[in-house]
Amino acid sequence: MTDANAALRARDLQVFWHPCTQMKDHETLPLIPIRRARGVWLEDYDGRRYLDAISSWWVNLFGHGHPHIDARIRDQLDTLAHVITAGFTHEPAVTLAERLIARAPPGLGRVFYAENGSAAVEIALKMSFHAWRNQGRTRKTRFVALTGGYHGETLGALAVGSVELYRETYGPLLMPTLQAPSPDCYLRAEGESWESHSRRMLEPMAALLEAQHAEICAVIIEPLVQCAGHMRMHHPAYLSGLRALCDRYQVHLIADEIAVGFGRTGTFFACEQAGITPDFLCVGKGLTGGYLPLSAVLTTDAIYQCFYDDYTTLRAFLHSHSYTGNALGCAAALATLDLFEQRPVLDDNRALAAHLARALVPLTEHPHVGEVRQTGLIAAVEMTPCGDRRSHYPWQERRGLRVYRHGLTRGVLLRPLGNVVYFMPPYVTTAEEIDLMVQVAREGIALATAG
Repeated sequence: MTDANAALRARDLQVFWHPCTQMKDHETLPLIPIRRARGVWLEDYDGRRYLDAISSWWVNLFGHGHPHIDARIRDQLDTLAHVITAGFTHEPAVTLAERLIARAPPGLGRVFYAENGSAAVEIALKMSFHAWRNQGRTRKTRFVALTGGYHGETLGALAVGSVELYRETYGPLLMPTLQAPSPDCYLRAEGESWESHSRRMLEPMAALLEAQHAEICAVIIEPLVQCAGHMRMHHPAYLSGLRALCDRYQVHLIADEIAVGFGRTGTFFACEQAGITPDFLCVGKGLTGGYLPLSAVLTTDAIYQCFYDDYTTLRAFLHSHSYTGNALGCAAALATLDLFEQRPVLDDNRALAAHLARALVPLTEHPHVGEVRQTGLIAAVEMTPCGDRRSHYPWQERRGLRVYRHGLTRGVLLRPLGNVVYFMPPYVTTAEEIDLMVQVAREGIALATAG
């Protein structure tokens, strides 16, 4: 590294506690200082570039430094950066709510803003519980989560997740939840289709809801892809069946589309592929194109009316945070939605996803790959010692870290989840850049599984 890279790294290690990181790793794994970013490329102080194959933790849709988003934020700075939205409002927040509702599954008519994905999940959980309470259904106090699910790391969101790496330590602090087995198709029987497996996994959910629906507020699910849960995937049939079960047993359905929304799965929202409308739709990450922290919960007018009453009834939903509906964030989100309307983004994404699928074909025959799976522009390669879905490498071997290290030497940012190497590139990635990231991943997997 240059002196500038080394100097910033040294300063960093004196003060900056990084997220999702064992900081001791950085005694031997140098931090990468980034000076600028354009398109899908990150650049350090030495001019070395890194292809952002994971959209900077899944947030960046249209590349870094996109001129249209840049311009909308600059224009907004000239008029209003932020104002309290309790008792006040502003045009970007109203327009964004209108446009989100117009793109959402039918029946969602209200938008509540938050600052990040975990906060959106917390709001949906609280709204569900509180709506039932306001209807006199005070026994409804519990939530159903899926094994392998992840919904954030604040305490409520963590409670309805089940990735033990994140939640085990904090177990004593978490509210008790009910769990149903995930429709994760990696666990399907030999020769069983994704659709058949996903439909079969509705059976334990049905049994749980039948037995305990009187005390259940909602079921929460990541539609189609459990992202932090090793990019495990399921068929849309599970979503349509789950919606029917929630209707039958009078239980809310919370769709956490924070990572899978805004075109990632091939449709604007993943729920569209099942033709369903959840009671709560949580969105974030790509909402602002990867520029600013902003999330939202979309819900129905029926839920909204559960809280609409005279002040003295104390039925209002009092959740708040200081930056609710931040004008700069709303401007970035509006610019992001503009881009979906200005060109055929979803069609382009499907073409890029097809190219990604072709590039991944050689890995399906790799002796240490148990599965290559894909939903839209999310693809994952599961490394296994015997090349089948019934074996696994011990997590302590950190084979994914070997892939990450190799990627950096070749100028590609890959950040595997355990033994799963995944791709979630920005939508402006070229076919040639897809080929590069897959080739580097192939090299990294070969090194990581060599011994």
